[in-house]
Amino acid sequence: MRSIWKGAITFGLVNVPVKLYSATEDHDVSLHQVHDADGGRIRYQRKCEICGKVVDYEHIDKAFDDGDRTVVLTADDLKSLPEERSREIDVLEFVPSDQLDPLMFDRSYFLEPDSASPKAYVLLRRTLEETDRTAIVHFSLRQKTRLAALRVRGDVLVLQTLLWDDEVREARFPVLDEKVRISGKELDMSGSLVESLGDDFDPSQFGDDYQEELRKLIDAKLEEGESLDTDATFGRSGDDDDEDGDGSGDGEVIDLMEALRQSVERSRSGAKKAPAKKPAAKKPAAKEAPDKEKEPVEKKTAEKPAVKKQPAAKKKPAAEKKPAAKKKPAAEKKPVAKKKAS
Repeated sequence: MRSIWKGAITFGLVNVPVKLYSATEDHDVSLHQVHDADGGRIRYQRKCEICGKVVDYEHIDKAFDDGDRTVVLTADDLKSLPEERSREIDVLEFVPSDQLDPLMFDRSYFLEPDSASPKAYVLLRRTLEETDRTAIVHFSLRQKTRLAALRVRGDVLVLQTLLWDDEVREARFPVLDEKVRISGKELDMSGSLVESLGDDFDPSQFGDDYQEELRKLIDAKLEEGESLDTDATFGRSGDDDDEDGDGSGDGEVIDLMEALRQSVERSRSGAKKAPAKKPAAKKPAAKEAPDKEKEPVEKKTAEKPAVKKQPAAKKKPAAEKKPAAKKKPAAEKKPVAKKKAS
């Protein structure tokens, strides 16, 4: 990874030099635009409206237009802002971790110690872990003042930028003001469905189905060209098109209790849980091969029970002989025991 920013976390008189790294990356297949008539590449050019020339980024400045006047802001103007020159991540307060609304999270970054000794870094990390608190910090990055949450992930400090309060919309839906009656049976059945689908979250068990199908389509089209039959590629029939629909249905559940009951039954039988986990799309290929190999093994195991039944029949007479052998010594021991006792 390559660091994108250097600075220091400051709280009180403590200073923790750090490097900033992007914690996430995009895994989408990279596509570009082409003309559908001849396949020519579509490119967007930055042209000046006055001279008509294509302008490179290094010669582009920013401007603000209030309707009557235009103010041009050069790169040097923006760099002169005091906040932009700051290289400090100021800790404003330490708050309980459960008070942060995930809706406010924006981008995530890893912080690496940038000093000869990581002692101050480790001290801050241990303090956050033991107090179960998250540090709310303030810093500048890429010409923006940012509010962020500083927390611990494993043995690394993570910086998650937060949206400002006025950037989070209020959700107001009039339909939710109507009174809705939920019966106890519906609530119990819904709770049963939640319990039947309960599990520990493991992100590695889920995958991006769309990107996997897109890669499959690209590979198939590279191999077969324009003659590709997409229905055959994805194992679809003409009837499957009706399932996609146009979203014009009313989408209402006619019998909520029946829908919940069937959902619970399906989840308990395992019919619902397998497709819910995205890696199931990756694993089938790996599972199909072992299944083919197991077929002969299953046939062998089917023959083995027949072999086991024969010895079972032979053991029965042996079991009949043993009790007979036990009776004889039992009869002989009784008189001997009486003589010794007298």
